Amino acid sequence: MHIPDGFLDPAVIIITYAVLVVYGFLAFRRIKKTLSPENVPLVSVLSASIFAAQMLNWPLPGGTSLHFVGGALAGIMLGPWLGFLTIFIVLTVQCLVFHDGGITALGANSLNMAVIDVLVGYVIYRFTIKTFKTKDSLRMVAAFLGGWLGIALAGIACGLEIGYSQAFPYGVSITVPIMAGWHAVLGVIEGFITALTVAYLRKRAPHIMFIER
Repeated sequence: MHIPDGFLDPAVIIITYAVLVVYGFLAFRRIKKTLSPENVPLVSVLSASIFAAQMLNWPLPGGTSLHFVGGALAGIMLGPWLGFLTIFIVLTVQCLVFHDGGITALGANSLNMAVIDVLVGYVIYRFTIKTFKTKDSLRMVAAFLGGWLGIALAGIACGLEIGYSQAFPYGVSITVPIMAGWHAVLGVIEGFITALTVAYLRKRAPHIMFIER
């Protein structure tokens, strides 16, 4: 899902960076109120784990690449703001150090993976536990849906960004079906991983789960 340099035109770059700046400003204001010595190590460990998972990339024709994201898991574990910070750290290091995703596309990549994916996972899981407080099986389903739908919607957003960009040779009729289809398939695996991880943490370390507190 990482978009490299040269795929986006100036209009898409400016719009996605603008959204990132506004959302990032709001997120960091909220993070100042929730950041503590307890969750700093958790952010570091989760960032490292997601970083390793995202390094497994499969190229897609007419799109960018296919890989695990971990945004929904970050949103469920840390909430929407620290979840955003976790994925944004991963994307920035990948961009600046490993050249995985372009600098001009960092706004779009962050919007897709650090905003959309994180928020989808967080909202679905939070809505479920607020509605069905004692239903563990439904929480597993919610974590699965968050992981699956989060990466699927992020893939659609990526397809729209590169498809509408005048710098990319293919239009949305090609980029969106490819990105949406493959990420919907991968989302099944990511959904299962998210659900199993959340279930394990709820039993072994519920105190580190943002929504469970």
